[in-house]
Amino acid sequence: MLDIAEELNRWVGQGRDFAVATVVAVGGSAPRRPGAALAVDADGTAIGSVSGGCVEGAVYDLCQQALDNGETVLERFGYSDEDAFAVGLTCGGVIDILVTPVRAADPVRPVVASALTAAARGEAAAVARIVTGPADLLGRALVVRPDGSYEGGFGAHPELDRTVTGEAGAFLDAGRTGTLEIGEQGSRCGSPLTVLVESSVPPPRMIVFGAIDFASALVRVGKFLGYHVTVCDARPVFATPARFPEADEIVVEWPHRYLERTDVDGRTVLCVLTHDAKFDVPLLKLALRLPVAYVGAMGSRRTHLDRNERLREVGVTEPELARLRSPIGLDLGARTPEETALSIAAEIVANRRGGSGVSLTGAHTPIHHDVTPAPPGRIGSVACADPLALSPVRNSAGRPAPGGTSGRPSSRP
Repeated sequence: MLDIAEELNRWVGQGRDFAVATVVAVGGSAPRRPGAALAVDADGTAIGSVSGGCVEGAVYDLCQQALDNGETVLERFGYSDEDAFAVGLTCGGVIDILVTPVRAADPVRPVVASALTAAARGEAAAVARIVTGPADLLGRALVVRPDGSYEGGFGAHPELDRTVTGEAGAFLDAGRTGTLEIGEQGSRCGSPLTVLVESSVPPPRMIVFGAIDFASALVRVGKFLGYHVTVCDARPVFATPARFPEADEIVVEWPHRYLERTDVDGRTVLCVLTHDAKFDVPLLKLALRLPVAYVGAMGSRRTHLDRNERLREVGVTEPELARLRSPIGLDLGARTPEETALSIAAEIVANRRGGSGVSLTGAHTPIHHDVTPAPPGRIGSVACADPLALSPVRNSAGRPAPGGTSGRPSSRP
């Protein structure tokens, strides 16, 4: 649901009634992941997607039905359905869909509205909803903030709210979306409930070092992929808003000094395009020791070998060097800045999702590498929204990374 928060937040502001269908669990080659949503308003307008087209029509009808009768429902779609080719996932996957009405008089509306507002503003928040359990609890929700406070609740045993708040806070710390099972009274005992937790965290960072023409193309691709993009260069004549109008931030400073003072986390990608030893060596010496998702450096193979020797001379170890993606990017035969940016972005995505980078034609590898299958006949597989959306870490200066977390231990359900 939070993946379409901006538009849904507008609907709430306009007083529209709507129903939202959310992917709860997936199995096999399902095209969308837990948290993906489709919403339909009272006029029949639809936004979002839960399957990339396979079951949208059937889910659309379920949303209209929920708007009419006010009931929350859970449905499973998959290749095993008798009418698989009519409404199933012909790609061979299985998805469980939670459909919740969000009308003006529904108790869940103010809670959902709060979660949507936070997500639309880019603030960190998690929304937890009952997926399976007693009928009067289905669709109930609470919103958890990074400081551990929460809004809403399930109207059941008070310990249930407290326990789900703690568990949802751990999901939020890790930037995860998925499900957990818990007893009706907030313990592991008693009749189990399945709770869907959706996390909204600020976008990951891409820091591009070197204000060159290739950087301009990479900024555009980075924004397209949803990164908060910073361009850093020590030369003020090149690092200008006019040259990088789509960058979120432009910093004129020596690259390694900026990296020393800025915040990074386990989702941050660092792209070093300077290919100048006086910038590269001190920058990469620091970058390769930070727990970031990706470090890539531009240059020819000769530049790469020379740079590695210089890095060894300043104390960079072989395991640290092994983290460096250099020459940067996948082998696409790229020549232009735009082609090179695509090559770099492809490597970042492959690194993030666990892909091999080989052509899918004739290959026998999975298309989707990072989806946890749902156990047969059971709702509630836990699937990470982003396997590299780790708990924020501290930078070299010891400051917390952006996104705001409570500092609570990141427990796992």
